Amino acid sequence: MEEFKTQEQVKAWTEDEIEIDLKEIFFLLLYKWKMILMALLIGAVLFGAYHTFLMQPSYQADASIYITNTDSMISFSDLQLSAALTEDYANIIKSRTVLNRVIDELELDLDYEELDELITVENPDSTHIIEMQVVCGDPELSRNITNALMNISIDQIYQIIGSSEPTVIDYSIAESVQDVTPSIFKYMAIGGLLGAVAVCAVLIVRMLMDTTMKSEEDVEKYLGLPILAAVPYYREGKGK
Repeated sequence: MEEFKTQEQVKAWTEDEIEIDLKEIFFLLLYKWKMILMALLIGAVLFGAYHTFLMQPSYQADASIYITNTDSMISFSDLQLSAALTEDYANIIKSRTVLNRVIDELELDLDYEELDELITVENPDSTHIIEMQVVCGDPELSRNITNALMNISIDQIYQIIGSSEPTVIDYSIAESVQDVTPSIFKYMAIGGLLGAVAVCAVLIVRMLMDTTMKSEEDVEKYLGLPILAAVPYYREGKGK
């Protein structure tokens, strides 16, 4: 009967009742701090090397238009209508027709889906402004795409909506193009963090998967049995 009870306890321990001891995990990670630090440094170096030798720089150009009636007298209903149409205008700007016209005009070696990934169209809250941003690896090309996109979009919007054309707020100029390449320090921080987290995860999983008894305390903790005797570990040649 006692043997059956012990077998049941072992089965419950190995299958369903393994408790995660946070204190044990903490001391495990503390004991392996050199390994974690090494992984952090390796991750930081690898991501830093990738940023330095493989990553292409990115440049952002932007332009903006104002959606409203161009008549000298603007009524409240005109403002309400332009606000309602702002989202429609943004969808027209990124339409396949507009993007293909931009590709043809600039003779780009891209399809419209690839060009779409370079473009961001935003409408700041509670405004009638549409902002267009293009990010690519060539500052001049990003500026040319932005201006072509804006000009073609204005023409396409006028053809579809049939009202007055949007008003240009800002064209993209060379001085406004920004280098938006992520900094090397940011990449190194991400790499170091990922390396450290990966090693910690491996150590914790190995600890949780290890079901061997290593001490008298483990027997009492997991099986609830008293220790009657213990045989010390003997390593040959240790006493010589």
